[in-house]
Amino acid sequence: MANNNINNIIKEGDRSPRIILHEPTGSTVEVLLYGAQVTSWKNERREEILFMSNKFANFGTLEQHGFARNRLWSLDDDPSPLSPANNQSTADLLLKSTEEDLKTWPYRFELRLRVTVSAGKLTLIPRVRNVDNKAFAFTLALRNYFSVSDVSEVRVEGLETLDYFDNLSKRERYTEQADAITFDGEIDRVYLSTPTKIAIIDHERKRTIVLRKEGMVDAVLWNPWDKKAKAIPDLGDEDYKTMLCLDAAAVENPINLKPCEEWKGRQELSIVSSSYFSGQLDPQKVINGLH
Repeated sequence: MANNNINNIIKEGDRSPRIILHEPTGSTVEVLLYGAQVTSWKNERREEILFMSNKFANFGTLEQHGFARNRLWSLDDDPSPLSPANNQSTADLLLKSTEEDLKTWPYRFELRLRVTVSAGKLTLIPRVRNVDNKAFAFTLALRNYFSVSDVSEVRVEGLETLDYFDNLSKRERYTEQADAITFDGEIDRVYLSTPTKIAIIDHERKRTIVLRKEGMVDAVLWNPWDKKAKAIPDLGDEDYKTMLCLDAAAVENPINLKPCEEWKGRQELSIVSSSYFSGQLDPQKVINGLH
């Protein structure tokens, strides 16, 4: 059954081809075929949830990502075993390894990504299939750049008491001591064995972004702060103040796949408006899903 999202591919000049997804309440998502990057997610009030620097068209050089981010993906006409999604709110993307890829990583694979927008929610289902005749292991991170009111005013809940690797000190392993994580300088950490739910609480915007994940036990937290931001060509000098990276990841323990096996993960981002609560938002209610 052919995927009818082909109608949604937009090509403008030199810009990467992209797909616009939408759902009945009015929220939209924009996905670039280049790197299968979700570059925009607007809620029903047309507020942008994801961060896009005013200086860059895509995240190409923001960091040295895996090659999946630097390649043109195609639409996947056969996303089985997932059922075909013949609607305007889902896109299925596919990247197959090439002969050229085998020079840098000697295994044949297929990567798939399903992107679905629904009311107040953005769901990504990444899949990796081993189409080689030998086993391989891989690591993976879904990089999420969130737009926040002021990074020094937001807090992250769900990572307290956990161990993390600190990339700013040679990947030393530490244990998180804070009740909630707040930001007053550069941060680049891989939190280990994290819960399925992590929340970014943004009081000023009266909203909480909740990340739920399956199959990816780690979480990466990153903000370059002022000095590093100046050194990143695609990032405006002040952009670090209104962005925060929180990734669902499988980093500490690589995922092993035998020939013909497929791994499937899931990441669900949802927006909880804190105006539903009297007074301050109780983060435990968000973490425990009691909304």
